[in-house]
Amino acid sequence: MKKSLLQRERAAYQPKLPKGLQGAVKVQEGEPTQSVGDQEAIQKLFPHTYGMPLVEFVPGDEAQSQRMNVGIILSGGQAPGGHNVISGIFDAVKKLNPENKLYGFLMGPGGLVDHDYKELTADIIDEYRNTGGFDMIGSGRTKLEKVDQFEKGLEIIRELDIKAIVIIGGDDSNTNACVLAEYYAAHNYGVQVIGAPKTIDGDLKNEQIETSFGFDTATKTYSEVIGNIERDANSARKYWHFIKLMGRSASHIALECALQTQPNICLISEEIEAKDMTLNQIVEGIAESVAVRAADGNNFGVVLIPEGLIEFIPSIGRLIDELNDLLAAHGEDYKNLEPDEQKKYIVAHLSAENAATFETLPADVARQLSLDRDPHGNVQVSLIETEKLISDMVGAKLAQWKEEGKFVGKFAALHHFFGYEGRCAAPSNFDADYCYALGVSAVQLIANGKTGYMAIVKNTTAPTDEWKAGGVPITMMMNMERRNGEMKPVIRKALVELEGKPFKKFAEKRDEWARATCYVYPGPIQYWGPASVCDRTTRTLALEQGEK
Repeated sequence: MKKSLLQRERAAYQPKLPKGLQGAVKVQEGEPTQSVGDQEAIQKLFPHTYGMPLVEFVPGDEAQSQRMNVGIILSGGQAPGGHNVISGIFDAVKKLNPENKLYGFLMGPGGLVDHDYKELTADIIDEYRNTGGFDMIGSGRTKLEKVDQFEKGLEIIRELDIKAIVIIGGDDSNTNACVLAEYYAAHNYGVQVIGAPKTIDGDLKNEQIETSFGFDTATKTYSEVIGNIERDANSARKYWHFIKLMGRSASHIALECALQTQPNICLISEEIEAKDMTLNQIVEGIAESVAVRAADGNNFGVVLIPEGLIEFIPSIGRLIDELNDLLAAHGEDYKNLEPDEQKKYIVAHLSAENAATFETLPADVARQLSLDRDPHGNVQVSLIETEKLISDMVGAKLAQWKEEGKFVGKFAALHHFFGYEGRCAAPSNFDADYCYALGVSAVQLIANGKTGYMAIVKNTTAPTDEWKAGGVPITMMMNMERRNGEMKPVIRKALVELEGKPFKKFAEKRDEWARATCYVYPGPIQYWGPASVCDRTTRTLALEQGEK
């Protein structure tokens, strides 16, 4: 791999570790835990990995020396910092014993099932330190949920003498890690399974997980480009930019980018759901802001839209829920029909209320909602051009107002989707440090005999020395939810809290931003310079942890 000048300089960056991981490590165990919901059902499904205590690593007296081989899997979408999790694991297993080996299973969980792997040596690891992407071993979305997969994976685990598997993934991937840990524990196979919290969407967080890795870098990457667009808008003064941002199940990315860049409008899906807003109400709200700015002579602006907005509009959300169940039960019948017949089939099998909603949707949106689901049974909302749908509807509303004499300005829209641009960016100092510490924590969990745990690092708005590393039982974060027509154990997603400090700070300022031009241009991620600039956390995390 040919390195850029930045990569060559960045390779020399040595991630900082919390005090508890810097030398000899001792384990402090807390009280037994229980799941966040459906305790009886979760305990019944995970009898061998339920109720385990929280774990924190503190400085110890004597260094361990342990023989172990470890396997790692990158699961799901990419997130900046994954290579540093792997680097942290590699350095920690070699520190325990130079003879220890690290194996990477290729292209996600499927690599474990298909026995597709490679040994990760120092030469390989050193090529990827502090770099973005998952290209060291690749990622995939195979779900580990069937006994034959577990048994097939066990064959290669035994052949390579692997003590533990580390699954680096989001909420669904870590749910699979918990299922795998429970299966191996129930059969006394002696194989440990540890998770690491990854997702740029920011929805894998709770009291124990302050932030998922990649969120910091991705939102800074998006905010740089949003700032560039804001400056362009303020220079040309003739376009409204509608920007869709990643975040299918929550609006954390949109909210963080709004806090960093101060756009004219940012839609928050969770607020729209809570207020039971219709698509037309959303459109009218944006059109009113366009009209007010036009009256001030400002025929330009910036609108941020979360990727999953459509699912949060209550009437459309109810439609999607019924569509999910319908297609889970009758997907094969539906697939074999012609497009016109597919629409008739859906309308005929929906409740009257949802059928009426379906028939009022623009044809493109209705078609997308009824297409194939992703591997987890979800609508592929990233395929829906929500930003274009909304701007088209705003344009139509303004044209109507112009005829009625209510709008005298100009409206020209441009559209953007910032998604993949942020998933593989070179990690910020925060993510480089955080991910490396997660990797070292994962190895300490293995060395101390834990399974069914997720590696965690807390107190992350303090200097790195004061971070607290440890582990949380994955079952503690689980509840039962309907997936593909069945109730399944899953890690509860964290949505934007409308009573939380980040949203309240945004809500306090948005009326001013809607009318005035208050843009902030954050610029690119800083890797060198004063800590106040280079090591700053996201606005979301800072506000959650008590910043005014």
